[in-house]
Amino acid sequence: MQDKITGINAVTEALQGGRKVEMLYIVEGPESKRITAVKEEAIRQKLPIKFLKRERMDGMAGNDRHQGVIALVEAYAYAELEDIMALAARRNETPFLVILDGIEDPHNLGAIIRTAECAGVHGIIIPKHHAAEITPAVGRASAGAVEHMLVVKTTNLVNAIKELKEQGFWIIGADVNGQRDYYSVSIPTPAALVIGSEGKGMHRLVKEHCDLLLRIPLNGKVNSLNASVAGALLIYEVIRQRSMEGK
Repeated sequence: MQDKITGINAVTEALQGGRKVEMLYIVEGPESKRITAVKEEAIRQKLPIKFLKRERMDGMAGNDRHQGVIALVEAYAYAELEDIMALAARRNETPFLVILDGIEDPHNLGAIIRTAECAGVHGIIIPKHHAAEITPAVGRASAGAVEHMLVVKTTNLVNAIKELKEQGFWIIGADVNGQRDYYSVSIPTPAALVIGSEGKGMHRLVKEHCDLLLRIPLNGKVNSLNASVAGALLIYEVIRQRSMEGK
């Protein structure tokens, strides 16, 4: 199977991230410096390139937001939990994972992946059913960060959590009814941070398997944050505490 990646950032990260590129399409006409940089990287990698009229590019992308570049690439390859542990070991770091419980919006998933990659999270676990998967839309929303993030897809989040607990992980859930404010608790490590779905939060069984439930204080009239914003706050609180401890 193939994915169709559009946009300069997403295509650039695919080229640099090692995804196999079957064909690179570039719009005909004058090139911006950024498009030229994409083309030169493709030439360096000896990848096939085709130049198409803008109308053809629009039709291929399904819109006009491709920024003049489209890449046909091999489908995203999901990782295994062992791959995440191995990455943490290579970095000589305590593992830090993010578990997403039913995030359905591709833009939220992409935004969380972007934050996680920037923060140095070692991997993300997502459910196989009733949730967004890694698609070109997620790749665009992540600004290409998905190309550098290990994502595990599991048929049963609770079983995955149990496996992590057996390996010594603390499961930290973000919940509006959490016991403590997220910034007032010393978060234990190794940690797996659970972010629930938009509006619904975590499923009951997932919540019951969390060791600690943390809340984000909400003092306005709106009673919830976007999942990607909540995820960003909690991810960087973990990173802040880890940096203070020198981990």
